[in-house]
Amino acid sequence: MRARQAILILSWVLIAVDGHGQSVSDSRDNVLTGNAAFGDWRADAPGVRRRISVNDLPPPHATMPASNHPRVVARPVNATPRIPSGFHVELFASGLSGPRAMQVAPNGDVFISETRAGRVRVLRAENGATKPNANEIFSSNLNRPFGIAFYPPGPDPQWIYIANTDSVVRFRYANGDLKAQGRPETVVSQLPRGGHTTRDIAFSKDGARMFVSVGSASNSGEGMERSRAHPTVSNWDKQHGLGAAWGSETERADVLMFDPQGKGRRIFAAGIRNCVGLAVHPSSGEVWCSVNERDDLGDNLVPDYITRVREGAFYGWPWYYIGSNEDPQHRGERPDLNDKVTVPDVLIQSHSASMQMAFYTGTQFPPDMRDSAFAAQHGSWNRAKRTGYKIIRLPLRDGAPTGEYEDFMTGFVINDQRVWGRPVGIAVARDGALLISEDGNGTVWRVSYGGKQSSR
Repeated sequence: MRARQAILILSWVLIAVDGHGQSVSDSRDNVLTGNAAFGDWRADAPGVRRRISVNDLPPPHATMPASNHPRVVARPVNATPRIPSGFHVELFASGLSGPRAMQVAPNGDVFISETRAGRVRVLRAENGATKPNANEIFSSNLNRPFGIAFYPPGPDPQWIYIANTDSVVRFRYANGDLKAQGRPETVVSQLPRGGHTTRDIAFSKDGARMFVSVGSASNSGEGMERSRAHPTVSNWDKQHGLGAAWGSETERADVLMFDPQGKGRRIFAAGIRNCVGLAVHPSSGEVWCSVNERDDLGDNLVPDYITRVREGAFYGWPWYYIGSNEDPQHRGERPDLNDKVTVPDVLIQSHSASMQMAFYTGTQFPPDMRDSAFAAQHGSWNRAKRTGYKIIRLPLRDGAPTGEYEDFMTGFVINDQRVWGRPVGIAVARDGALLISEDGNGTVWRVSYGGKQSSR
């Protein structure tokens, strides 16, 4: 079995590398499973597919924790990401200040959060142009903004919502606005500060509910007040009979829910360590999360994941991970939760740092890719051999994930020490192209299909 998996990896690599960093052929006949599915950047190539299951997980500390931060260097001359055969990739924008999450307005304008700079930028590329002809700062003096959403859903939004690290604010908005109208109105105040700082935001399909993701303040609940004999009862326990963090972790590792005016604050789902990418499926209306799981349990623990998030569900953090696997730091603390942990839909290579996700709503891509989710993988630091630094595609069948994922865009890693790109944001342009931001060199890339382009 190991020999067969090694041959599969080698064949994919040989197929993928074309020597120019451009389009590459893909192979969809086989899926990497078991140890081969964990892999590292050397096995990454467009078309490589993986399926990681709960049964594939090694025991905690099977390998020593690694501190292997990447050295981000300037993009090499003529370097471009690798993509599947038939697609075309080009540099859409450069010189941005750490571009992160993106959203496309109904009129096609591309809004990008520049988190560290405390602002949101808007790029306009009319009629499917491959370069923006307008580049403006929409709003500045924000507090580490990340998620962006338009409200109400549909072709004529009246507001643009921005998720700061400590609040949700909104501006009056009309299609075509390149500058914010007036001062921001605070809709949600006093979101937990510190720790994981990204806050994503999305509205339900009918616009009645607003979802906000809040990551944990710690890796695995270290320092939380707790007692083996008499576990603290949290608000989540009281509401749902399940476990949630307390103290410094109150309302953290959660998806929170409000009405569009910021009222009715409550927990929608808990135990999700850091839902960086929050999205609502355009047809089913299901809430989805792209999640960074915990570190320091070994190279292949704990897998990141992308999953549908059910109201009232509990995903384990910090006591358990990926089902009933008990975190060794919390052994014996909450046996009552053992059979109450929801297993995520799609497990991703551990420490990939899964970021923003988007559902493909265009008609430009081939038919088999149109019912898909795409997600950015920022890249590992807590792994001896790098993983992530790519865009993955999740095939969906009747709107449901299959458990597999496929490399779609790779090529940001130069060698074991250096990388030139760290993908964060992903959005579908009005003409059906895919836009990808990376905050290593401050660029946005545009991926189109070779066939005729059409509007969504």
